[in-house]
Formats: sequence, structure tokens, C-alpha cells
Amino acid sequence: MRLISLLFISCLLIFSTLWTLIRNESERTREKAPVGTDMIYEYGGLIRTRVLTPEGFNRTISPAGSFEFYLRNLPLKPNNTVPKMYNGRNVRRLGAYEAVVDLAIGDENLHQCADAIIRLRAEYLYLEGQYEKIHFNFTNGFRMDYSEWIKGKRIAIKGNRSYWVQSARASNTYGDLWAYLERVFMFAGTASLSAELDPVSAGDIRIGDILIQGGTPGHAMIIVDKAINPETGEEIFLLAQSNMPAQEIQVLKNRTDQSISPWFRLGEGNTITSGRWTFTVNELKRFSD
Repeated sequence: MRLISLLFISCLLIFSTLWTLIRNESERTREKAPVGTDMIYEYGGLIRTRVLTPEGFNRTISPAGSFEFYLRNLPLKPNNTVPKMYNGRNVRRLGAYEAVVDLAIGDENLHQCADAIIRLRAEYLYLEGQYEKIHFNFTNGFRMDYSEWIKGKRIAIKGNRSYWVQSARASNTYGDLWAYLERVFMFAGTASLSAELDPVSAGDIRIGDILIQGGTPGHAMIIVDKAINPETGEEIFLLAQSNMPAQEIQVLKNRTDQSISPWFRLGEGNTITSGRWTFTVNELKRFSD
């Protein structure tokens, strides 16, 4: 466990330094991919530098320090990396993903689809020092506030009831955040996350919005980048997900429309299809500010 904690602390320090550098420079759009060519720049270390935009499209502007900016600047593992599951084994869904996000996921089978989205939101707020905004609901409705966790309070569960008890010292390290998140992962899921998110209209889709079907099983993906064609107004998006068993976050390929892959567009009936999952705009939601 000590080795795992050191690993996560090291990852946080590296990413925190990277995040500071990214925030201090203006966004730069790489040269667009020529028509009919691969849209991947293999040496790009971030989502926005690895994935090129199709001809005619420009990336939207996201303010430095925003959740949108954080997501499109997520660090990526080297091109053609095979994603790992929590137990170190390779994910077998070859051909489904374009890139692997370079964030450790722990060694428990917890970091699944909704959990990965919860994790990204929490780590963004943590890096921004907005600890009071880190809170998520359990399936039983209990609201798990990180501001209570760092006071040394922990969760006790009796039947279907959850409540706080004071049982630890006050502390606010990245290890505390990860311990908090793993507790959330145990008792939250697509159903609880879907219920606490706000609905989004088809004309107002942003980076950070979530395609989610709550249930058992349900599924969830997050929009991590967006581009627009200024002449036609058409919008396209990059999607990322984790899955079951728990695994590293992956930027997905578009196997339905390979001409713009890995970008996705709204299809007929305002739907987005990836693999066996088809989401409607009614299943598009976002975190409250």
C-alpha cells in the first residue's frame, strides 16, 4: 500500500507541474489533418496535441483553469499503448480506442465508467483548490463531501443508511483524495451519477458533458474535446471512457464513421453511437457549477 501511495503521489506531482505549465501558455492548434489522412500526431503528449482536427474544423476555445481546458490537456501514454486493467493485464478490446490517458487507477476493481468521470471531476477541482465542490452521491442518496473527509470524518454504514463518524486526523493530501474516491467508487455508479447531473440540450454541448445511461449495467462516457466548422456550424467531439473490469481511461475511436475518427458527430435523431452504446441527447448531462 505504501508503494501504491508513493506511486499516486508521484503521478500527482508530475501532473500538477504539467497542469501549471499548460495553464501558463496559450492554447495552440496544430496544423489540421489533410483530407483522407490519419488524424493522429503520434508524438503529441496531450489530447489536444495528439489528435488533429479534420479539414474545415477548428478547436473551440476553453478558458485556462476551466474543466474543459483540463480535459483536453489530459496527458497521454505513448502512441499505440495498450490500456491496462486494475490487475495489470491488457484490455482486450483492441481497435476500440485511439489513446490511453496517463493516469494511475489503483489496484482495486473500482475505477470503472462512472468512477473515471467522478475521478476526473474530483482531481480537476482538487488541483484548482476547490475542495468544497468535491462531492458525489451514493446510490442510497447520501452526499459524500470531501470537505468532511479532510476533517478526519469517515463513513459508517448501517443497513441502507450512511453517516459520518470522526475517526481520523484532519489531512488533505492526494492520498486522502484517492482514499475518498475509492470509497465513492464503492457506493456510487451510473444511476447515482446520472441523478445528480444537470440535463443538457443538443445546441449547448460542451467539453466535460457526459453521455450516461444509469442502470445495472449502465454506461457513461465524457466529452474531452470539441471542434467546430465555422462555415457550417457543425460540431464534433472526442469521447473518453473507462469500463468493466476497472481500467485506464481511453480516448475512443469512431468505428461508425471512420472518415472523422476519432471524432464523433451527432447522428440521425441527435444520437451518438460508440461500440454497442447509443446515446441520445436526453442522456447528455453535466456537472453543476
